[in-house]
Amino acid sequence: MKYTLHNFSDDFQYKVSKFRKWEDAQLSLLGRLLLLEGLKKFSRNAKDVDLLNNKHGKPYLKNMALDFNISHSGDLVVCALSTNGNIGVDVELMQDIDIEDFRSQMTISEWNRINSAHNKQSEFFSYWTEKEAALKACGEGLTGVDLKSFEIIENKAMIKNDEYLLQEVNISQNYKCHVAVKSISGLEVNIKIDLVPLKVSIFLPSDSNILS
Repeated sequence: MKYTLHNFSDDFQYKVSKFRKWEDAQLSLLGRLLLLEGLKKFSRNAKDVDLLNNKHGKPYLKNMALDFNISHSGDLVVCALSTNGNIGVDVELMQDIDIEDFRSQMTISEWNRINSAHNKQSEFFSYWTEKEAALKACGEGLTGVDLKSFEIIENKAMIKNDEYLLQEVNISQNYKCHVAVKSISGLEVNIKIDLVPLKVSIFLPSDSNILS
């Protein structure tokens, strides 16, 4: 596939044109392309999509009964879709960090879990992507929910009386990724992981400030 910015809506073209770094523009474009490819799997063919944002900034599809979420880190972009309610996904490139800097954002049991792990870095990024995915499925993010207000127990999280189910996505040994979906009473929830590499050629206009 070959795409230019002109394949997308004027609003999206304007958003991409405001990025100062071409890497950020590329990640934004790849996220949109993954969304379009994902919609095809649900027989929702669309040249482009109309997106709105809730009051916490999470985008959603206008006039379409599907929820989605996009995350990127390093040189990887992932997109998750759901036909049965809220979904969130988070991917993180595992880097050397001082875990102590995040201790204040963890509960005592979370800190003990990470601090006692054989591979503290891997365990921390598992913790972080689990919590982020659950928050994104909730739709409020860090602006609406305190990280210490809930814990992940047996791949489940309770946020404001709603239950979210989590599953790890094994993408690469250098990344951690989790997807979360909201549990719906009386409905069996199956998280199906379908990893399909998307090969695209993206052409960005040379006169855009995203190349500066």
